[in-house]
Amino acid sequence: MTSSLFPADGTRVELDTGDERLPDVRVVRVTDAAMTLSLALDDVPPLGSSVTLRWPAGLRGSYAVRATVTSLDENRADFQISDEPVLDQRRMFVRGGGGEDVLLVRADAPETVGLVHDISERSVRAHFSDVDLRPGQEMRLRVQLGTEIVEFPATALRVSAIRQQVPVRGPVMIEMVAIFEQDERQAKIIRRYVLRQQVARAREAALIAV
Repeated sequence: MTSSLFPADGTRVELDTGDERLPDVRVVRVTDAAMTLSLALDDVPPLGSSVTLRWPAGLRGSYAVRATVTSLDENRADFQISDEPVLDQRRMFVRGGGGEDVLLVRADAPETVGLVHDISERSVRAHFSDVDLRPGQEMRLRVQLGTEIVEFPATALRVSAIRQQVPVRGPVMIEMVAIFEQDERQAKIIRRYVLRQQVARAREAALIAV
């Protein structure tokens, strides 16, 4: 790998877990294929989880690289890096939407329809009722975005369960954050859709304020 592309020891990077971004994480040590970061105890990602690390690339934007947590020591985490950093432009990661239908397809379970909470070109947060999901599980997701459909293989990054309590005890609601690699054609569909939604909501807010 090209070591000059990586941040220096003591500098700061952004850690993106797929459902949250930690913008000020300190670099402890960088080697040819690994990076050690110091985080707040509550922000340490689980062992084996996959994240995106980003740091400034001057006027061109920022560098980004996928990494996997290989070891933990209190508030320090070691990340294994397998690829060269790539130039990451922020416009590629617009996030928005909400309420769209998403079909969850797995080889060992019935197809399940859920609702999107938000979506970007690399991740989606969605809600399902009474499904058995776990981090690391592989699946296919099919999302209806207006008049268009995007479909892609994905991996569950985080899964949490909440049981409805009011007005009566109800089913378990599963919230899943899944990450995926998109081809540019589908990435453009997602980006256009999210930007259209943002513009429409901004117009609605302006009309209400009048």
